[in-house]
Amino acid sequence: MGKFVVKRTNTGIKFDLKAGNGEVIATSEVYTTEAACMKGIESVRNNCVGEIEDQTVEEVVKLKHPKFEMYIDKAGEYRFRLKARNGEIIAVSEGYKAKSGCLNGIESVKKNAPDAEIVKKD
Repeated sequence: MGKFVVKRTNTGIKFDLKAGNGEVIATSEVYTTEAACMKGIESVRNNCVGEIEDQTVEEVVKLKHPKFEMYIDKAGEYRFRLKARNGEIIAVSEGYKAKSGCLNGIESVKKNAPDAEIVKKD
């Protein structure tokens, strides 16, 4: 079972969504308050039902929010970002060498986020 790990940074507070094996599958922005971070987690839970907008293909089919946007970064790696109903980015992935890895990451968010426990780290 996955978990949201909430931790302080030098500039605020953020979360990582980790899969059952401990791998980080998505990361949040840095929030200024813990309450805002908790709202971010709730937003991921509510919006992880979105479809995948594949921006790595020539003819991109634009989808409504919420959605996962899959794209290729400057280093040539596959990444995804989860966008809420209002279009805000609420979680981002690490870089994946293969498209299949990125798709697996999205499926892992969909599977783990709804029921993931919240763990606070200092």
